[in-house]
Amino acid sequence: MLKEFKEFAFKGNLVDMAVGIVIGGAFGTVVKSLVDDVVMPFVGLLTGGIDFSDQFAILKYAEGNEDATYRTIDAAKEAGNTVMAYGSFFTSLLSFIIVAFVLFLIIKKFVAALESKVKGPEEPAAPAEPSDDVKLLTEIRDLLKAK
Repeated sequence: MLKEFKEFAFKGNLVDMAVGIVIGGAFGTVVKSLVDDVVMPFVGLLTGGIDFSDQFAILKYAEGNEDATYRTIDAAKEAGNTVMAYGSFFTSLLSFIIVAFVLFLIIKKFVAALESKVKGPEEPAAPAEPSDDVKLLTEIRDLLKAK
């Protein structure tokens, strides 16, 4: 039984999948940093300095807090309010779109590589049929050679 498990665990596909999962996790971290630290500051500049990571709306105030204002999501939540954090959702959505696009590109390249491998090398095109002028000149040449 141990031998069977060893054969299963060290099959090429399983090891490849494990490496892909680890790299995917690391890629997610890089994309999150890209969005949070590079893209969102530019979006903030374009929208008048808004920091999207701290944008929220209070859907329902806790009893007695109807007139209160909150600077952070955490403060609003601690006061017992029902909060919709649309800024962090927007940031997560942007991260998802970047990951999905990169994954699309990778899969597209992978499928193209598989298709070219399955098709094999392309056969050279058949020589084109000579035009009527070339046929006529060939006949004249052959007649002259025969004389």
